[in-house]
Amino acid sequence: MTTRNALTLNTRPDGAGQNPAGHATLPNHHPSDALLVAYGSGSLGEGLSLAVALHLAHCPDCRAALAEVEAVGGVLLDDLPPAPLDGLTLAGTLARLDREDTAAAPPGPAARTAGDPALPAPLRFYVPSLDGLAWQRLAPGVRRVELLPRTASGGAAQLLRIAPGTALPHHGHGGVELTLVLSGHFADELGRYGPGDLAEVDGDTHHQPIADSHRDCVCLIATDAPLRFTGLMGRLMQPFIGL
Repeated sequence: MTTRNALTLNTRPDGAGQNPAGHATLPNHHPSDALLVAYGSGSLGEGLSLAVALHLAHCPDCRAALAEVEAVGGVLLDDLPPAPLDGLTLAGTLARLDREDTAAAPPGPAARTAGDPALPAPLRFYVPSLDGLAWQRLAPGVRRVELLPRTASGGAAQLLRIAPGTALPHHGHGGVELTLVLSGHFADELGRYGPGDLAEVDGDTHHQPIADSHRDCVCLIATDAPLRFTGLMGRLMQPFIGL
């Protein structure tokens, strides 16, 4: 449980507990215990991990809960019998270290600029700022920026900007969907969500989010399997949404 995804790091940015506009908020919707355990163990994919990390940047209570999860994991590891070291030699270890030192680091989020300090730290590695992004129009009132394209394993993540009063197509899920609100608000059949809130749904959930405040709702949506749109408009949009 102590082997963590890189996105568990830097979850408390300079503006922890603030939304991108700098206003103090405390989330009302939090990840489930099972999701926190999966995150702490490093078993979530990159997109889902990013959504949880962004919530942790807003939520001191969940950061404390994660610390407890990791402490329990450390105790469990300490109780495991030591692994045999057969075949491990000093020469072999040094050779492996040499190979790792000389290997080129793969391109990725961590190699990008630190970005706007007003953004939560985990997101700064993906986009420099919410201003000036090349938002792609999906439908009237809905724009997106792809952060992580869908992989063979099904994971994907993107930013959505939804104009006030605009509803997304009604849909279900092939797996887990996490939605983290960065600014504005949206509501669905399960509740109302504002900055820092994490909406966690699975294959049993069907809903239709709608931006219900006077400003655009900007959120990150991460999935580990494609969405299942139920209406004609949603099915027409499916090839372009990327989720």
